[in-house]
Amino acid sequence: MPFTFNELDLPGVVVVQPQVFQDERGGFLETYRYSQFSKAGITEHFVQFNVSWSVKGVVRGLHYQVEPDAQGKLVSVSEGEVYDVVVDIRDDSPNYGRWRAVTLSAENRTMLYVPPGYGHGFCVVSEGAQVSYATTTEYAPESERGVIWSDPSLAIPWPVDAPIVSAKDQTWPRLEQVTRYR
Repeated sequence: MPFTFNELDLPGVVVVQPQVFQDERGGFLETYRYSQFSKAGITEHFVQFNVSWSVKGVVRGLHYQVEPDAQGKLVSVSEGEVYDVVVDIRDDSPNYGRWRAVTLSAENRTMLYVPPGYGHGFCVVSEGAQVSYATTTEYAPESERGVIWSDPSLAIPWPVDAPIVSAKDQTWPRLEQVTRYR
């Protein structure tokens, strides 16, 4: 199998480790194969592919979309390293408000599947990073939501002293104030 799947203690959030093939010419890896992902319980189809690049210290997030446009995301890093964070925002979840972080990098080739119902964000810890993510629904601005990255109730220990955050990401509400995800 070209992938190893490890579900975190947040239901549906899966760390995906692809098998890397390397020799003197370079390397090769698969980033997605539906048959393997579906056997691991990730049955959604990806319909949009995005790439962002950021400098060291950038924090992006915590983003999500509500129904009918809720998104699952398969996140990977092709350049640099990020501290990637998911937060359970499902209204009926016993894990509501819990978060987990995973290091994603070009070196470790680790990917993260973030199902609908979770906020997602990351912090660039290398000099720069390029982050790719496939989504299960298309971007829909009317369904876009977020939680402020610095919410004290979450107490996420972002690995940066002076974060660079977009104006939009600085205006998201705290978790207790968000439109609840159902």
